Amino acid sequence: MRRKTKKMIAVEKVHQQPLEDMLPKLVTDYGLSATADSLGVSKATLGYWLLKFRIDVRRVALAPGDSLQITRLDE
Repeated sequence: MRRKTKKMIAVEKVHQQPLEDMLPKLVTDYGLSATADSLGVSKATLGYWLLKFRIDVRRVALAPGDSLQITRLDE
């Protein structure tokens, strides 16, 4: 487990769940800017947190009619 900053711990207390569980869903659903705004941190801070927790963010372009399915593999 990675060491967490005071700000990380404060955000976890407000949302009552670990950042490593919360961040992938928020970024997928709302994007980086909106996630940072909703958590009350800068985009740079959010980027640092994603790196720290080794959360990979990718951008995918879909043509009209295409769809994307994300499958989570349990470790």
